[in-house]
Amino acid sequence: MEHRVLPRSNSARLCGGHRKVLHHNPSEGAEMAMSSILNADDIKKALDAFAVAGSFDHKKFFEIMGLRAKSFDEVKKVFLVLDADNSGFIEEEELKFVLKGFSKDGRDLTDKETKEFLRAADKDGDGKIGVDEFAALVKE
Repeated sequence: MEHRVLPRSNSARLCGGHRKVLHHNPSEGAEMAMSSILNADDIKKALDAFAVAGSFDHKKFFEIMGLRAKSFDEVKKVFLVLDADNSGFIEEEELKFVLKGFSKDGRDLTDKETKEFLRAADKDGDGKIGVDEFAALVKE
């Protein structure tokens, strides 16, 4: 069984050889990074629009918050904030907490929303989202 060192920023444990994230608490630095790229009011509007579990729509979310209009470099900065473990990818367990990456008040995505989001973004089928896949998804 392979054991991996887990980042301290997530509360995690190994379960049967698989990493399981229990919860994610974005740092104030992550929120500040997002607000330096995106308008705080637009972030709030986007989070409010999808506050109800099961309502998340990534296309509308990115449009409301103004991310679709941003340059590749700005989208990449957002990606780097959402990549909580700095692996170079947004994995399914990180994707569940994607709304919290924009604001600590964001809710967790449901399992169904998380899987749909991953399916929409993961063009190469490796089970994770790379920066190019994320940028393509944002621009859809």
